[in-house]
Amino acid sequence: MLLFVVSCMCYAEDITVKFDGNKANVKNHVKDSVSVTVDGAYVSITSLYKKHVLTLRLSGKSDDGQLVLKTEGKAKVTLDRLTLTSSEGAPLCLKNKKKVEVNVVKGTENSLTITACNDTVNHKAAVIWAKDKLLLSGKGTLNVIATGDGCRGVKSKKDITIEELTLNVTTTGNNLGEKPFGFGGFSFPGSDGEMPDFGVFPGSGNDSTMRGAFPGPPGGFPPFTNDSTRRGGMPDFQGFPGPPGGFPTSGNDSTQRGGMPEFGGFPGPPGGFPPFTNDSTRQGGMPDFGGFPGDPGGFQPFSDDTDEDGLAGGFGGKRRYVASTKGIASKGKVIINSGYVTVRTSTPGAEGIEGKNGVVFNGGRIDVFSTDDAVNANATIEFNNAEVIVRSKGNDAVDANPKGGFFPMFGGENNQNVEPGIIIRGGTVYAFSQTGPPEEGLDCDFAPILIEGGTVFTVGGSIGDSPSVPNNDTARQPTVLLVGMNFVKEEPVNIYDVDRHLIHTLKVPFSCHGSATVVTCPAFKLSSTYIVKTKGVEKTFTFNQPFIIVR
Repeated sequence: MLLFVVSCMCYAEDITVKFDGNKANVKNHVKDSVSVTVDGAYVSITSLYKKHVLTLRLSGKSDDGQLVLKTEGKAKVTLDRLTLTSSEGAPLCLKNKKKVEVNVVKGTENSLTITACNDTVNHKAAVIWAKDKLLLSGKGTLNVIATGDGCRGVKSKKDITIEELTLNVTTTGNNLGEKPFGFGGFSFPGSDGEMPDFGVFPGSGNDSTMRGAFPGPPGGFPPFTNDSTRRGGMPDFQGFPGPPGGFPTSGNDSTQRGGMPEFGGFPGPPGGFPPFTNDSTRQGGMPDFGGFPGDPGGFQPFSDDTDEDGLAGGFGGKRRYVASTKGIASKGKVIINSGYVTVRTSTPGAEGIEGKNGVVFNGGRIDVFSTDDAVNANATIEFNNAEVIVRSKGNDAVDANPKGGFFPMFGGENNQNVEPGIIIRGGTVYAFSQTGPPEEGLDCDFAPILIEGGTVFTVGGSIGDSPSVPNNDTARQPTVLLVGMNFVKEEPVNIYDVDRHLIHTLKVPFSCHGSATVVTCPAFKLSSTYIVKTKGVEKTFTFNQPFIIVR
């Protein structure tokens, strides 16, 4: 009997890179189509493969290193106990033409850190930067830490998909290159959720320092369709008549930024608008009100019980930056299928998760705390079967800006023909905005909200029964808007049925008074009565229709 023994050199990956302080050791097993350049702990790899999936394994530690991967085809990068810090630009820079998967080995902890993003043209301003589709996967832990000014956490020009992974994203740097503009709360198609720069109001006598205002439409603004059931919002009137010659001269000065110029009052409503209680320290939006007419007592200030300052709030409270320190940002979609994802941002204007073409939560646990919108999209945001808690310190918790979702006079469409701004099919959605009106827990301008299932509890400062709520057609599961709810930080909020059986309990992580709160859960049934009780308020309601408002 003959025994043949065939020996071969076998390896798991095409390329292995082990970082070791100020150097990197690279083993390349596919030299014909791959070139590798090593300069200290800075490694550049170029692959000409189009069909073969290039595989890499990264390990070791360096306080000043980087991997730049340029691929013609797909690639898979495995992280195996990697700790990599870049002093300039993305520690993991993926110049990919097709999808790259970054996989974290089960049971390992890996950290990627960026400390500066000054040379954004060559090095890309993010901890993980990808040119094409990016998949973050694996059963290990990946810490993404951006401390440099203008540095994002994860950034891709195409879709970002996350599954299985424990992903912790933190950004702490300052923004770079602020651009002034008008109303922060409005969204225009193609404007990245921000107002474009316009001229000024006709006849306003304003000067070239005023940007972000929009010209008055011929014949004045169309009538508002307000009615007697509308409370907590703008006072009732028939619309703004077009003032001859445009709006009167504004009293704007160099300290007023990001919003409307100051007026004595718009002609139209009898007696004009209520007096403003603005002061010289207020920037970035509408001046402070003592309360919104129609809601006795008005909306009371939110309190976080911390020493941190929030954004200058209200309309105009947003800012646009050349490079803002966002957590996860995609020019395509952000899709989370499973795993545990936390995002923390700390700089004004820094959104938590942003997907220009949409955000989809299919599963997993997601926890976001940001200074700006916790979740933002210029398209539909979907909650399917995930456990989501999102909180904004200075803006909306969830902000969807679908095309045509705002006023028709601003270029939008009839909202009956617009895609839904927010869809909730299942899971748990806690959406908390702690800045006060007009920021909301769920905000999609005037686009529809579709609720088919799941447990939803929001806290926000929306103006009464704002447009960002479902109606009797889009509330497929009974849903209530509770106006005037008070919450005490970390005190239990309980939901009971009519027999005082506890259905659901939660805690709000800050104190506030007069919130507009959207509530639904699978236990809610039509024609049944329920109770929502906090430390200071108890509201009882009966679902005589799919969507109700309780004050």
